[in-house]
Parts: sequence; C-alpha cells; structure tokens
Amino acid sequence: MRRRVIRVALAATLVSLVLVAVPLAIGIRISFFADERAELERSALAAAVQVGPDFSANDPVELPRPTTDGQLAVYDRTLTLRAGTGPQQADDSTRAGLAGHVVQGESAGSLVVAVPVASSEQVIGVVRASSPISAVRTRIALAWLAVLGGAVIALLIGITVATWQARRLTTPLESLARISDAVAAGDLSARAEPSGIAEVDALGNAQNAMVERLGRVLDHARHFAADAAHQLRTPLAGLRLTLETGQTDPDADPRRTVDDALRQTGELQRTVQEVLGLSQLRAAEPQGPIGDLFAEAEHRWHGLLAERGRRLIFAIEDQVGHRVVPLANSRQILDVLLDNARTHGHGTVRVTAHDVLETTAIDVRDEGSITADVPDLFRRGGTTQGTGIGLALARNLAESSGGRLVLASSSPTVFRLLLPDQQPDGSDSIQLGQETGDVGQAITAGSATAGPTPRSGSRGAGGRLLGSRRPAGPAC
Repeated sequence: MRRRVIRVALAATLVSLVLVAVPLAIGIRISFFADERAELERSALAAAVQVGPDFSANDPVELPRPTTDGQLAVYDRTLTLRAGTGPQQADDSTRAGLAGHVVQGESAGSLVVAVPVASSEQVIGVVRASSPISAVRTRIALAWLAVLGGAVIALLIGITVATWQARRLTTPLESLARISDAVAAGDLSARAEPSGIAEVDALGNAQNAMVERLGRVLDHARHFAADAAHQLRTPLAGLRLTLETGQTDPDADPRRTVDDALRQTGELQRTVQEVLGLSQLRAAEPQGPIGDLFAEAEHRWHGLLAERGRRLIFAIEDQVGHRVVPLANSRQILDVLLDNARTHGHGTVRVTAHDVLETTAIDVRDEGSITADVPDLFRRGGTTQGTGIGLALARNLAESSGGRLVLASSSPTVFRLLLPDQQPDGSDSIQLGQETGDVGQAITAGSATAGPTPRSGSRGAGGRLLGSRRPAGPAC
C-alpha cells in the first residue's frame, strides 16, 4: 500500500508540474522574444532622434551605442547605409520601414526592427536595429533550465512528502494488522493506539471494541465451563455414592437404591438446567418457600456429610418461615457453601435462616476457620485451596438475585447470604442497595455466632428446627 500511495502522489506531482511547466516554458519563449524586440525598438527610436532634418543633404549622423549585442544602422531613402553597423544592402524589413511605420522581422538569423525617420511629415530615412536570435535562444534555454531545476526540486519535495505521508498513512494500518495477528494468535490484551487519523482511529476503536467483546465472550465461556464443572461435581458424587452403596451393601433394597438414583438423576438434570440458565438472561426466577429450599438441600447433602462423620443441621426462625426466596440461585449458592464447608471446614455444619432488618439472612456455619483475606475468597482463582471458583460463582449468583454474600465470621467460619424479602408474586419488598448503612452493620453483627442456633429436636425461642442428623455410622 505504501508504494501505491507514493505512486499516486508522484503521478499527481508530475501532472501538476507538466501543467505548470509547459505553459511556463511557452510563456518564457514568447516573453523573451517580445522583450528583445521591444528593446530593439527602443534603441532604434533613440537613434532616430539623433537624425537631423538635414539628413537628406548628407548631414553626418552620430548614432548612440546599441543597448543590445546586435547592430544599429541608419539608411537614407535610397537604402544606402549612412552610419552605424549593418548590412550594406538593406533587407526587406528596412525597405518596409520606408512606408512610414515600425517593422519587426527576422533576417539572416537576427531579429530586426526598422523605425522610419521623418522630417516635415516625410520619411527621409530608416533606422535599423538588430540582434542575433541565438543570443535570445540562449537566454530562453537558461530560463528553461531554471524551470527544469525548479521542477526537479519540486519533484524531490513531492517524493519526500509522498513518502512521509505514505508512511504516516500505512504505519497505523500496519500496526492494526500486527494487532489483528496478535489477537488471532490468542493475545486478547492487544489494543490499537491512536494515530491522529480520524478514519484509522475509527477502525482501531472498532477493532478494540470487538476484541474487548470477544474477550468478555471467551471469559464468559471459560467461566461457564468451570462453573458447570464445579456445580455438577457434587450431584454426580451423590449419585455415585448411592449406586456404590447399593452395590456394596448386601442388605440394601435394590428398588430403593434405584428410586434414590432416579431421584438424584432428576436433581442432576435440574442442576444442569439451572447451570445452563446461568449463561442466559432470564426474565424472572422462580420463587419458593425457604422451608422447601432447606428441605431439598438437607436431602442432597446429608449423605455426603454423614459419609465423613459430620452433622448437618438446618433451622428456620419463625420471622422468616413464611418468606419466599429465589429457588434456583439460592439452591446453587447453598450447594457451593455446603460443599465448601464439607471440603475445607470441620465439625458440625449449621444452616440457619433468620431476619436481619427485614432481610432474609441464611448463615452457613462450621467449626473451622479461615485465614485468607476476604477479597481473595470471592475472587475467581484467588484462593490457594480448591479451584477458587465456587465462592466467586456464589457471590455473582447472590448479586444477580439482588442479594449479597459475605464472610460474617472467620473463626468459626460463617458465610452469610442476604436476600431481599420476596413477595409471593416475585417482587422485592426491600432492596439491599437502599439500606446500605444498616445492612452493612447487620452483615458483621454477631460474627462470633452465626445467628440463632436452636436446640436439636425442640422448638427454640423464636425459631424452629427443620432437621438434624446424627454422625454417620456404619449404616449410612
């Protein structure tokens, strides 16, 4: 492209030079001949003034020096040379001068101007001035050389400007090509820099926007694949545990094992559908009672925790027992938190639903402790244990439902999910963002105790027990 720009610029320069230089050269030739004839005419007129009225009576004449390199002579009416330098025999231009008007012509390679000399309204002689045509042509050639030199200089300047402009135009495009190659090679951080050329900058901005959108799409695809693998791992583990139990336990009821496997397969299918829904914008998320949410979670996670000899307790305060929550996102968040407690926590796991400033709070507590920084816990890939996906996914799900997920206590570990109160029609009765100050205080209030913990098997003050499990024994 650079060569094409240079060729176009040079062609335009050459056309301009031709259109200017050719008329200029013709004008120089015409002008130089006209100037020379005018100079000869002035010399002849100056000499004619020196011719007296007694010229016909052979009065001598003293002619001035010619102003040109030519000849200056005066002739009488018989065309005889009386003074000056010139041909002995008068030429045609000199003869025409006897007619009483100025004559311009050429003779024997010279420019000739004949001026009549009059006395008493009669022509008594002719003054002839001449100069060689070769001298005029020499001056014209020198002028043409000057014009040619100017044209060459202009052409060189045009080449320089064309090269600079071609480089200025093509360098940003070459940069865009390199950036496109880098993006094609997988470097999505490559960005086009401003070039100062509006059209190229518009192209660069469009490419940058495309690369940014492509990066977001690829990040979303990678995150979705990781989230799907993370969320499907636990249901698959539960299904495998059920099948292995039915295979290894001789006292197991095959029909019950198959029923449990089919139920867990249905849950796995629902989890797949919910995970697929994470990659799409859904208009409205199904709502349901918080008791149904806890019952499903207790059914899914009891066996997995009992396998490790750990208790799982669910409790709901009376203040929130009638409330509804977004089932799909809340189910996924609880799965992440319970899996985190099972994998990295210790002791009994308690899941408690209680009220915080008219906001539904769900605490997931175990007897372990966390030493990592809070920002790293919820940053994808920020933890040193596990994949670093689950908590980041859970926080995103909570925020997509209008809630928040925070670490309420690090020792013992308590994760708190705050959900806006949902009306039966699915609308929010309170927005967490409108109560930033009060809710912010409520997030960390009671960090040492993750909400109320009703006594097992009895109705506690202001709360009720949903379910509890004994430590896993040989029969689990």
